[in-house]
Amino acid sequence: MRHLRDDDALRGGGDVMSKPMKEMMVREYRSRFEGLSQALLLDIRGIEANENNALRLGLHAKDIRVTVLRNTLARDAFGGTGLEGLVPALDGPTALCYGGESVVDVARELVDWAKKVEHLELKGAILDGELFEGEEGVKRLSTFPTREEAQAKVVQLVLSPAGNLVGAALSPGKKLMGIVKEIQSRLEDGKTIEKTA
Repeated sequence: MRHLRDDDALRGGGDVMSKPMKEMMVREYRSRFEGLSQALLLDIRGIEANENNALRLGLHAKDIRVTVLRNTLARDAFGGTGLEGLVPALDGPTALCYGGESVVDVARELVDWAKKVEHLELKGAILDGELFEGEEGVKRLSTFPTREEAQAKVVQLVLSPAGNLVGAALSPGKKLMGIVKEIQSRLEDGKTIEKTA
């Protein structure tokens, strides 16, 4: 009979994990990932120790955390939460990555790392309940703008020539607002709308 070390029992080696231990770990997962609705799954199996350490340290420097999961427990813990959409991707050795500014940042970092680390497998990600499946899904997610980038685009749009519409509405003559009021007045009086000057 195989003798298990204490850390094997804690990791759930074999089928030795008792029901109370499983329930405790599910509660731990729920507590640790409470309120989390965007994350990424990867497989780090087969990565050499030095690469694994470099990967974890590099991600930690970007405020991205990595947690190795036990899939059966994660399935129970993710049910009814913002991570529930990841359940179909919980297959084989799995680690959950989360943090940074958003899961888009996490995806960008891991897509870059996957180019450097041979056995790093991108399994999927979730953002706003949408599952981005496999490596292609994670790569697609990495092309999305972050919140800050989206806000910068809106500001740029307002300041661009298209923003002249806003400028016209706020100009001293308020010509645009005058036209809108004229159209409203004519519609209220039952008149037809023709070309206005």
